[in-house]
Amino acid sequence: MEEKINLMTQNLFKDGSMNKPVPDGTKANKGILDVQSLSAWYGKTLAIRNISLNIQTQSITAIIGPSGCGKSTFIRCLNRMHEVSHGGRTEGCIMLDGKDIYGRDTDPVVIRRRIGMVFQKPAPFPTMTIFDNVASGLKLTKFWSRRWELEEVVERSLRQAALWDEVKDKLNQSGASLSGGQQQRLCIARAIAIEPEIILLDEPCSALDPASTLKIEDLMRSLVSEYTIVIVTHNMQQAARVSDMACFFLMDQDKAGILIEYGTTSQLFTNPKDKRTEDYITGRFG
Repeated sequence: MEEKINLMTQNLFKDGSMNKPVPDGTKANKGILDVQSLSAWYGKTLAIRNISLNIQTQSITAIIGPSGCGKSTFIRCLNRMHEVSHGGRTEGCIMLDGKDIYGRDTDPVVIRRRIGMVFQKPAPFPTMTIFDNVASGLKLTKFWSRRWELEEVVERSLRQAALWDEVKDKLNQSGASLSGGQQQRLCIARAIAIEPEIILLDEPCSALDPASTLKIEDLMRSLVSEYTIVIVTHNMQQAARVSDMACFFLMDQDKAGILIEYGTTSQLFTNPKDKRTEDYITGRFG
């Protein structure tokens, strides 16, 4: 099976070697998020069942699988966004630095600051300028006291998002005036301005052209030295190009999402342990 999968996926990795590097040993062995027996519902509908995995720090983890298998629900659970959905509830626990983020004494606002999220459709605040879009989270959390400090953070965030050179002369223009790819990078700048530890990306390139997609992918690789990144993607080539670890989700017989396989991206794409993973990445279904 390994030889067969190698032949089918050899063009997915940039260097064609199938030896995509993973983070160094100390980083790869330290999990920043430990998900334990996580299940989630929308009302009476079970969306994901009994998911357990350890997300490694300063790495990119890609979540792949067919539509409707709970990928987006899963990452929304990681920063307590799922609970604001109509009828949204969870069981199990998610440990961040050894503390359950769903614990009674845990403030969800604090969790969402530590675990930022960027959604599928670029969503800059249309009535705000580019500057104010990036600064909005800082103003809400009162993490600044002087205008010049705010300006420094905005510039740094836009530089980290590889957007500064494109917008530095039009910071007072509306964020909605930017192109789709620029808007998505603006949303990433807004997310990193409050210095989260983890960034969740829910199909961030699905509405973008190939050139903008490449910029977002390059941006992810540049940010991973400072942040832990989790990305939901339907694009398996993208998952292979950018991620260090990969999860494959699938729907069970009752339509609930389940975790089929989790491992290094190279292993999952070239030598999957489960026949269902092989069938999906070779295009036999999904």
